[in-house]
Amino acid sequence: MPSFKGTLLREQLRLLKPIVRRATIQDSRFVQNKYGELGAKGNADKVYFEPVTFENYKAAWVRPQECESDDKAILYLHGGGYTAGHLEYALGFGSVLAAETGLSAFCVAYRLAPEYVFPAALEDAVHAYKYLLDAGFSPDRIALAGESAGGGLEFALCLRLRDLGLPMPSQIVALSPWTDLAMTGASYETNEEVDPSLVRESLAYYARLYARDDLQNPYVSPLYGKLEGMPPSMIIVGSDELLRDDSVRMAQRLKQSGSSCQLYIYDGMWHVFPVFSIPESKDALEKICNFLKDWQP
Repeated sequence: MPSFKGTLLREQLRLLKPIVRRATIQDSRFVQNKYGELGAKGNADKVYFEPVTFENYKAAWVRPQECESDDKAILYLHGGGYTAGHLEYALGFGSVLAAETGLSAFCVAYRLAPEYVFPAALEDAVHAYKYLLDAGFSPDRIALAGESAGGGLEFALCLRLRDLGLPMPSQIVALSPWTDLAMTGASYETNEEVDPSLVRESLAYYARLYARDDLQNPYVSPLYGKLEGMPPSMIIVGSDELLRDDSVRMAQRLKQSGSSCQLYIYDGMWHVFPVFSIPESKDALEKICNFLKDWQP
């Protein structure tokens, strides 16, 4: 069962859901950016930031004040339905990752729909990964982390890297990854009423803004890709979210393809709950840290 703090926050999210249902893309962007700014401020004494600007997108390093290893990096891809989340938002959870793991996080504010449709986000993710390789990071010293759309984009990135003949990263950490933009999982129906934060119609709208009718393209929905040779992954998801089966089915497909995957389903939790300050988040972050500590050189 959720903690008292988790239950209280869940109820607050549920009360806000009618507002979420009416929110425009610009509204979502504003709220996400403000939330990210708060997260970054909360870890300001533990990390520092180094902005990096590319031609098509912005990025930034989040460096821990006490770095455990200079030759390891986390490439972080944020969520937001491919339509929301600028660098301000990405730095929020990126600062949490850096502070908790002691590793530098490279946060990528990839281009967003509807201004930039598929494959813009994927192209930016590939570019960011190549940037890390060119900066001297060995692929086996690069881990991927992301939530929601960013979680799905991690797997799509790996598919693209394989097809380009580029080396894979060491590990994948995915929080509630959106791996099926066609939204065929049973949880999109069974959890429609219990999910306190996500709106099914909004997700469908975002998916089409990003990928039009190409929703089962593996680079859009990696659930439909050939997953042999994927890096070891950890997937964390809430039992009550619309996207639960995106995680469950992705874990099943990864294992069927011979790839290692640890799946953790948190009872009573909602979409991307580890970004909130609740006891369940602390447990999830401990799992992430332990997973990354098993990093093979």
